[in-house]
Amino acid sequence: MLRFQLAVLRLLGTERRHREQGATLVEYALLLALIVVVCISAVTLVGPAASTPLSSIRGPLR
Repeated sequence: MLRFQLAVLRLLGTERRHREQGATLVEYALLLALIVVVCISAVTLVGPAASTPLSSIRGPLR
């Protein structure tokens, strides 16, 4: 009986680890998506403001 209980506990522990690993993967994917959204927003907002100074530098370099 003790062997059966240990086998069940081992099986449940393995299943729990797999679920935690899956949750971690989902968390990393959500974090990556958030970083992408922030980067795109920053480039969209700062892009036009940075364009004018860069254009004035580009002129003398030609």
